[in-house]
Amino acid sequence: MVTRLIATLLTSIFALGCANNVSQHSVQVTIAEEIFTLELSTDTPSRIHGLMERTSIPDHGGMLFVFIDAEQRSFWMANCFINIDLLFLDSRGTITATHAMKVEPPKLEEESQWLYEGRLKHYYSNGPARFAIELEEGEIQRLKLHVNDRIPLDLNNLRDLAR
Repeated sequence: MVTRLIATLLTSIFALGCANNVSQHSVQVTIAEEIFTLELSTDTPSRIHGLMERTSIPDHGGMLFVFIDAEQRSFWMANCFINIDLLFLDSRGTITATHAMKVEPPKLEEESQWLYEGRLKHYYSNGPARFAIELEEGEIQRLKLHVNDRIPLDLNNLRDLAR
């Protein structure tokens, strides 16, 4: 009985930790006067994985990528199953670029990883970016977001989280 209980508990903990690679940390960010709950991506593995393999993004959800420094960046849609809106922001939270990223055809069985990644479209920050935000498809247009708009972020706290 105790062994079964421990096994069930461990299985539950493992499932919670691995489910859809959802981050344990999130932050509320006001974008165009609406509150979004964004998963935090603050280290290299989580930034590389991003929203890969997701089949949906919750309403008023998404991901906030926090980088150690501000530099020219690009994202792509490797292993992504849904269209995603992307905002790049500089060190002050000012939008430097917006993109409506579209799902790419999946990697073919006979295709090398190098060839697959080489054919993916890149979406650039158009200048130094310290942050990026990924949202549901259509949110940039719905919220009427543009380059040079500012997203208020807790900059000091976020800078401390980047690894």
